Amino acid sequence: MATNTDIYRTARDQLVDVVGDYDKAVETFSWPRLTGTFNWATDWFDDIARGNDRTALWIVEEDDGEQKITFADMAERSDRVATWLAQLGVGKGDRVILMLGNQVELWESMLAVAKLGAVIMPTTGALGPADLADRITRGGARYVIANAADTAKFADVEGDYTRIAVGRPVDGWHSYADADNVASAGPFTARTAVDDTMLIYFTSGTTSKPKLVEHSQISYPVGHLSTMAWIGLRPGDVHLAISSPGWAKHAWSCFFAP
Repeated sequence: MATNTDIYRTARDQLVDVVGDYDKAVETFSWPRLTGTFNWATDWFDDIARGNDRTALWIVEEDDGEQKITFADMAERSDRVATWLAQLGVGKGDRVILMLGNQVELWESMLAVAKLGAVIMPTTGALGPADLADRITRGGARYVIANAADTAKFADVEGDYTRIAVGRPVDGWHSYADADNVASAGPFTARTAVDDTMLIYFTSGTTSKPKLVEHSQISYPVGHLSTMAWIGLRPGDVHLAISSPGWAKHAWSCFFAP
């Protein structure tokens, strides 16, 4: 019997084969019907990543510095971060604010949070204390992962949430770097059903307060296949992705589609 991973792979490979031929894609492609237990980070990413030494993430800085992380490294690094987060108490359904830039820690923590069955709440670093307090309160966030440079914004943000800082040590905040010192409990297996929440985004709030938008374990992971086709990506391509974290466009073009 085909697993959800098999069903997902078949649909993805079928779409890759017809990228560039719109009429054939319309005629032949059908959306994968996933049921029961599924987690994109464990059932898809880890499945293609383990033992895969191709570059998954290539960060290029303004000063010409760069980092290249392989698929295999990303699977292992996110396992280790997930293990450490679990030791801090992160569990299935917990909502975790990720306020990071386009940096390696963003990708590995998104995968790690997903592997635990917790909920990713991407948040732009442009927000101030009032907006952050609103997100923690209405979003029910129990954990915050932020760059050390942004931690001062949370000084007066009340709430029962655990604070994790990326970068230099910050008083009252756990150091993300401590994840490097734990033994990985991976590989992880799916802890979520297809309808369980994976992501929560806040809308821009143009005319009123931002709204919370929930995405399941399949809404973006399956829906992003259309983004993959629209961009025209094929395995081995290099996709320049410059979307800003905290906005849904980042999930489509920088996380799921590539």
